[in-house]
Amino acid sequence: MAYMYLPASPGIGGPRVETVLPNPHVRPGEQVHGHVDLVGGAAPAHIGRILLGARAGVEAESDRRTPVDAAAVQLSGPFVLAPGEHRRIPFAYPLNVQAPLTFAWGHPLRGSELGLSTFVEIAGGVRATDLDPLAVHPLPAQQAVLDAVAGLGFGLIGTDMERGGISGVHHDAPYHQEFEFRPGPNHIGRMEELELAFVAAPLGVLVVLEADKRGSLLSEGVDRRGGFQIPHQAADYRPQVHQQIEALLGERLL
Repeated sequence: MAYMYLPASPGIGGPRVETVLPNPHVRPGEQVHGHVDLVGGAAPAHIGRILLGARAGVEAESDRRTPVDAAAVQLSGPFVLAPGEHRRIPFAYPLNVQAPLTFAWGHPLRGSELGLSTFVEIAGGVRATDLDPLAVHPLPAQQAVLDAVAGLGFGLIGTDMERGGISGVHHDAPYHQEFEFRPGPNHIGRMEELELAFVAAPLGVLVVLEADKRGSLLSEGVDRRGGFQIPHQAADYRPQVHQQIEALLGERLL
């Protein structure tokens, strides 16, 4: 829940806008239901448009995060909010199937955040509320892959939101999410870190894996990338994940 007061004119109280999400728990591709409440101030307020967009904290230079907005939808056109008037605008925001995850195994994912931000046009300008966080849980296939990686002994370090997309892969948003794992007992000494990314689509999920391979006295460390496509159904993906990791650590680059 977030609210803000919008200025009307100097010395006069403006209207209040509050965004309410009764249930912030959602999966990629689902709808987020809620409503925007407006309460008129001391004078009539000429509202232009009310927009709702997904906002993510994305890594920028110097390890700082910058808010990046995507997929804004219009909730309302122009209207006049009378002094003291109460108006409620319900919405069902369609979350993109490629939305980053913010929850897994019942806990928040460190390093990733996604929420809804409300934009209100008034007095020729645009004002935005604070972020209303979303708890985005994995799709069944995504959870199965995460379970497979954990079942092979890898431990989740955290997640990261990177600007831009994965080379050669279509992305709907100007960023992508990466899961970072420390190697399990069978892979200690063979790699520094395993990175995983999901690129979901209506017919399935692309799983992208990257191994940060240890260097030796004769060779430098090198990143190796591979991936495989799976349907949306949950299954035991440990054999596919294990095979992909072993291929990445082999002699040939994929």
